[in-house]
Amino acid sequence: MQETGQGSVTLVLGGVRSGKSRYAQQLAERSERVMFVATAKISDDEMQKKIERHREERPAGWTTLEEPLELARVLAHHQPDCDVMVVDCLTIFAANLLEEEGEDDDAIERRVEALCESLRTAGCSVVLVSNEVGSGVVPAYPLGRRYRDLLGEINQRVARVADDVVLMVAGLPLALKGHLEVTL
Repeated sequence: MQETGQGSVTLVLGGVRSGKSRYAQQLAERSERVMFVATAKISDDEMQKKIERHREERPAGWTTLEEPLELARVLAHHQPDCDVMVVDCLTIFAANLLEEEGEDDDAIERRVEALCESLRTAGCSVVLVSNEVGSGVVPAYPLGRRYRDLLGEINQRVARVADDVVLMVAGLPLALKGHLEVTL
């Protein structure tokens, strides 16, 4: 990651259980002041257990902020407080956008553009985690297709802004853009 006043942006993509979060954590562990931004909300017992597992895996010295929607505001407000910010994950962020904004495509566009703009001007390094859904099956229902399309668009837009884009496959990182900072 860059050591200058302008932070670097890294997007870590992959399928379910591909090692995305572990890789992002390893990137962040090299920094002293880390803020972890969790986008998930507890919706059922399974999600609660997953959130608890992720909490236990993070170093105790990290600051954790739970924010399901306002990622641009979090970046703008908290970047002076950390050397690196980990956003885990854009996959849940996309679902939260659809839940909050419904059919209001303009509101969704504003939030996605605000996120991308905050990444362009970030003063700290940012590592974002997201699922790559482009290789999956086409969902059988309209909301599933809308979600898949939104997440794919968010991933593309963040990838354009990012300095480094890493695809995780079977726990192994593959540099799609830029270079690898950590190898497993």
